[in-house]
Amino acid sequence: MTRMPQVSARELARFLKSQGFKEDRQSGSHVTFWNEEKQISVTIPIHTGCDLGRGLAIRILKDAGFTVEDYLQLR
Repeated sequence: MTRMPQVSARELARFLKSQGFKEDRQSGSHVTFWNEEKQISVTIPIHTGCDLGRGLAIRILKDAGFTVEDYLQLR
């Protein structure tokens, strides 16, 4: 299994947008993205200056239908 690099919330958000997700709504520091084609929504906590934990980043990718390998190849 490939190791997930440290990523910021903004990097992960940029990746999701490049894969067809659109910003749907925001509640405080949490931004929810929606993919119309897949009918999937995922929420990313965006805190300036902080990286996401690796486990959380992997969970968000999995919820969005991607693997760590997909992220590394497509980013």
